[in-house]
Formats: sequence, structure tokens, C-alpha cells
Amino acid sequence: MTIEGGCLCGKVRYQVRGGLTQAGSCYCSMCRRSHGAAFGTYAAVPDGGFHWLAGEDDVSVYNSSPSGGRAFCRHCGSTLGAVENGALRWITLGTVDGDPGIRPQANIFVGSKAPWYEITDNLPQFDEYPPSE
Repeated sequence: MTIEGGCLCGKVRYQVRGGLTQAGSCYCSMCRRSHGAAFGTYAAVPDGGFHWLAGEDDVSVYNSSPSGGRAFCRHCGSTLGAVENGALRWITLGTVDGDPGIRPQANIFVGSKAPWYEITDNLPQFDEYPPSE
């Protein structure tokens, strides 16, 4: 499976080969602020499966933690994904063209969700990051 996506202004384009895994919606305060919304929805990228098609030089990373950050287009501000240890490991599903082939499987960091938002789906909810299986 090959997935493509990009930012709002179109300067940044990417491709993911191999399909996405571990999709979920994050309600932490950093995701809320970065997206300007109640939550951000991400999916994991397979090792070696992510490639920039255009605009890699237009991508900036805000280091939001010691080991990771948030990649975004420096022109339009679109949040493109999450970086861990220098590599883009998660993409924002809102930037995918068409069907990403995966649906959110959990809601995470609901312990810090916005008080004005009510989660109404039936997905599992975790106050923090879910335990590894």
C-alpha cells in the first residue's frame, strides 16, 4: 500500500510505503495547541516507509520534548507529523490524501483533554500513553 499526503499550501508532499499502523487520537495539551483543535489524529509510519516527495526544506520541527518534536510546513503551518529521535515516525491523518487504510483505534492522553470537549466514540480511552502489548 502506498499513501500520499501533504500540507495545506501544497509545498510539502510525502509518501508512505507499507501501510500505517497504530492510529489514534491524542488529546494532550501539546497536540491540541499544535492542531488548534480538540485533538490530533496520528498513525505510525513503518520503518523506512516514509519519503518526502517535495518540500523537505520547507519542513520545520518544533522540539516539544527532549526526544521528539512536531514537524510542520513553515509556510502554511500544517502539522505533518511527530518526530522521534530525528525521524518522522507518526503522520497526521488529516494530511493524507484520500483513505489512509486505517481508522483510529484508541483515544490517548484523555486525562488532559479539553474540558469543553466530550468524547462520544466507543474507542478505548487511556489517560496517558497506552501500555505496550
